[in-house]
Amino acid sequence: MNQDARRPMKTWLAIVLLLLVAAGCAHSRPDWIESTLVTVDVSGVWRGRVSRAGGVGDFGGVELTLQQNGAKVTGQITLTSLSSARGSRLEGTVSGDVFTFRTQDGTRSGELQVNGDEMSGMGTVPGSRARYELSRRE
Repeated sequence: MNQDARRPMKTWLAIVLLLLVAAGCAHSRPDWIESTLVTVDVSGVWRGRVSRAGGVGDFGGVELTLQQNGAKVTGQITLTSLSSARGSRLEGTVSGDVFTFRTQDGTRSGELQVNGDEMSGMGTVPGSRARYELSRRE
């Protein structure tokens, strides 16, 4: 085969390889819009219960007072028990319908699925994994 006959074959081969590489790159990571999309507003007061992961034992009540600006969330978390209430400042984010937070001292955290005026999910309290279940009150 002469070189003029090989040129179209090389061009087609280059195009096919380019399309395969582009298709692989398109599916290698989540869309940046998907990871930054905010579809819920968690502002307000949320109250509920915190229990041990696996359902054995109850830590008592919890109250979140949240302020949201775009995807950024700030506020206060207060865990209550029969004898005391302890509060801590928190910072978090909303991505899609998931609210993720951590207290400034690092002792409490959560990743909670928001569904209207309810949210629930897993997190931590001092020394243990925990399940959070909350409802919006205000």
